[in-house]
Amino acid sequence: MDKLHEECGVFGIWSNDDKDAAWIVYQGLLALQHRGQESAGIVVCDTKGPIGNICSHKEMGLVNEIFRQETIEKLRGNIGIGHVRYSTAGGSVLANAQPIVLNYLKGTLALAHNGNITNADALRKSLQEEGAVFNGNSDSETIAYKIAMDRIKSQSIEEAVYKTAQEIRGGYAMLVLSPRKLVAVRDPLGLKPLCLGRLDESYIVASESAAITAVGGEFIRDIEPGEILTITGEGLHVNRNLQVKKCAHCIFEYIYFARVDSKIDGINVYDARIEGGKALARRYPVDADVVTGVPDSGLVAAVGYSKESGIPFELAFHKNSYVGRTFIKPTKEERVSAVRAKLNVLESAVSGKRVVLIDDSIVRGTTIANLINMLRDNGAKEVHVRISSPPFLYPCYYGTDVPDNSQLIANNMSVEEICKSIGADSLGYMMVEDLSYMTGNLPLCKACFDNNYPV
Repeated sequence: MDKLHEECGVFGIWSNDDKDAAWIVYQGLLALQHRGQESAGIVVCDTKGPIGNICSHKEMGLVNEIFRQETIEKLRGNIGIGHVRYSTAGGSVLANAQPIVLNYLKGTLALAHNGNITNADALRKSLQEEGAVFNGNSDSETIAYKIAMDRIKSQSIEEAVYKTAQEIRGGYAMLVLSPRKLVAVRDPLGLKPLCLGRLDESYIVASESAAITAVGGEFIRDIEPGEILTITGEGLHVNRNLQVKKCAHCIFEYIYFARVDSKIDGINVYDARIEGGKALARRYPVDADVVTGVPDSGLVAAVGYSKESGIPFELAFHKNSYVGRTFIKPTKEERVSAVRAKLNVLESAVSGKRVVLIDDSIVRGTTIANLINMLRDNGAKEVHVRISSPPFLYPCYYGTDVPDNSQLIANNMSVEEICKSIGADSLGYMMVEDLSYMTGNLPLCKACFDNNYPV
């Protein structure tokens, strides 16, 4: 309700040892469920069978709701790709669920994609003029049609993917499955994460390293920005012709999106969040009795704040993990009820104490205000809020649902006004210059904070 929603997640496997691709993709998607909870899908192909025997299944909902054993058993093949979706471009409807499967003059392809394309409208119009008929309105379907059109004029699927990647702009990590090949491509700036792993004789590609280890695989490396990786029965083929000199990795992978057990572009996400919390403690010290975090995204930064400040860390909230997905509620009362259904305060942890409350971000301010009220209702004497990201001032165009400026509380109020609005005793945001404590010299996209868009 008052959070950035997760981006999409992709997972793919090429098995040279007859592994059940669908089952492994399913397990990988479970590990990436945090990146999208609106829809999920799996596409597989048996490279030993007739060309074009691609099987697919996708629905709205969570991975474990969609894929029962009998469903997975029908998806027979040794290569496969999967997707979990949160819609940042295109509506939340089945037509936009992924992977996208297209039948065209030279065969069949499937695409799973994370990110947003800034020139999607122009590409879509051009493709429609060439005769493309779209079922949905997502960037992903636009990319799939562009690859299919380019494939008609190309010698191979990887050549078609390269031609398409030369024309699209924005942030993307995508997997393309053809009946005999699996192609992975990451945008030239590295805005979206993508990595390579191995499971016995199988190659795995995933949005996060945690998904590779979750299926029993071994992380090999991050796919480089601007790298196209083609996997076949003969092994790996690398094309780095898209690479450019600059990179701009999304800072919110480290602040919020990625799992804490992932490693992205050489940075351990858990360590990054610990260092973010320490930076907040140095920048905004306060006399307090306890440090706590908002589950789950604020907890690790809270540990870092506690380590640096010496103030004890306590769990102050119990999260009900069995409450279903919560969407925006139409009234203030319903929004408050939704927060209380998911989080309950542990009274003994906060009663009579001065509390430092850590969260990863403030978008509209409604949720953090409700949590502060809940802490006070349970006896907290003071509540000092520390946020492990700078204030959101600008929208994101690359696949993160930072809303337009009118809905960003930091765009309409000063820090002092926000502090008063949410009912905190003090408020401190991460400074843009302190983000380097989290990621070292890694080049970052911070456009939602500083208006410096890399594309």
